[in-house]
Parts: sequence; structure tokens; C-alpha cells
Amino acid sequence: MNATSAPCSELEGLSVSVVTYRPDRAQLATTFASLGHACEALRATRTGLPVHLYLVDNGGLPDVRAALDDLRAQGLSTSILSGHGNVGYGRGHNLAIERATGRYHLVLNPDIDLDRDSLLRAFEFFEAHPDAGLLTPWIGDEAGHQQFLCRRYPTLLDLFVRGFLPASLRGLFGRRLARYEMRDLINERDICWDPPIVSGCFMLFRMSVLEKLHGFDTRYFLYFEDYDLSLRAHDVTRVAYTPAVRVLHHGGGAARKGSAHVRMFMASAYKFFNRFGWKWL
Repeated sequence: MNATSAPCSELEGLSVSVVTYRPDRAQLATTFASLGHACEALRATRTGLPVHLYLVDNGGLPDVRAALDDLRAQGLSTSILSGHGNVGYGRGHNLAIERATGRYHLVLNPDIDLDRDSLLRAFEFFEAHPDAGLLTPWIGDEAGHQQFLCRRYPTLLDLFVRGFLPASLRGLFGRRLARYEMRDLINERDICWDPPIVSGCFMLFRMSVLEKLHGFDTRYFLYFEDYDLSLRAHDVTRVAYTPAVRVLHHGGGAARKGSAHVRMFMASAYKFFNRFGWKWL
């Protein structure tokens, strides 16, 4: 044991849930590899910290046995939850959350690459700020440019412009989108407290907060479940954007994924605004 390490109990553990539906095997393997390296860095300072990955198979899971074997060799335990069909994103994560033990839970997309020190920095932040219950990181794209995925409360126009207009026309709404994406507050250096909405691609919770929230609202099949959960989280805890925690995101918008995703996006938007209030312009 090195001088900075400390033994950890089961109650201090980390669980991770990844929900997949016909995932890209190479990207999923890359995500798992980055998770393994991040957990190695975390466990180097927290001897015996238990980490458990729940891989939730909503359908079409490829052979990932080699990637899971690598995680187990790095000291993680893993479970595959399958046989339930495509129950949606939030409900899939809830299947893992209801089984999870320990102090922290990470909701993670299968298209995220974690920086090696990301989980270590996240734990350090939580330990220094006991009032924080949900952490969102600095998120970059494949080229390393920052993605502005913290949000103010959206209007219908904001969602249409950002999600469906071509880039050549989005520029006409630049100031509006900058405000929606909180570009006046979100940067690579400064912690931002209590952004109204954070991205579901990486949400690190204290488990006590998730228990109070009862996880995701299962009325959303896909899209807006993270908006809903973010807004509800403010009722029970503080939310922090923490740029020292860094990840890369390989995802895309609904409009670029085809008409079925557009329909799911619109159905979930309707449920979201019906619950939290409609804002048009």
C-alpha cells in the first residue's frame, strides 16, 4: 500500500451502468478499456474499492467477453442483465440501479471514453464538497473540442434549432444557442454550480441521491430522461459541472439517426414539457 492509499469498504464502492442496444462493438470495447484504466487510477489511491459494472443488454449485444475479461483482470466485477427486451434507456439503467450497492453510481453511455484520472478527480471533488450529489464532467468531441451539454431550461425553438437545423442555418441563432448551452458559464477551467440540466452520457451520483429520486422516470423511452432527472435532482441535492473530470463523447443527435429517432425525440419532448411546463420562444 502506498502512502496515499486507504482501504475501502463495500459501502464506499462504485457501480456503473451501461445500457446498450445494438452497440458498435469496437466503440463499446474502447469505452470499457477507458473505464478500466480510470478505475485503476482510482483504486491506486483507494485500496480495495469495489467497482461493479452492470452491462444492460436491451438487444443486439455483440460478443464482448474479451473486454469484460480485461475489466475483471483489472479488479472490476461485472454483470450482464439481459432477456428483458428493449425497455428503453432510463428503464434499462434502473434495472442496474435497483441492484447496485455502494456509495456512488455512474450512469455511462457506451460511446464515452473516460480520461484516466476522471474518476479519481470526481471522487476527490465529492469528498471535498459533501453538498454535491450529482457531477457532470467536461465533455469533448472526437476532435477534442468541448461539447456544451449543460443546458438552461429549453424552449421548443431551442430544441428545433439545435436538433434539426443544418449547421449553415444554426449560425443565425448563435446567440440564442449560446445562452441555452450555458456558454457564458461553462468552460475548461471553472466549476459551475447547479446547471439546470446535464447530459445523461455521464452522470455520477451519490447513491443516496438516486434512491431519493427513484432513478429515471420510465415514461421516457429515449431522450429527455436526463433532462427530467436533472431537474428533479435539484430538489434534493446540488449539481456540479466539474471540468477537472474529463471525457470524450462520440454520440450524435436524433436528426442524424433517422426518422424513428425523430419520432421518439418528439414524443419524449411532449412528455417533458407537459410535466415541467411549455416554453415556446
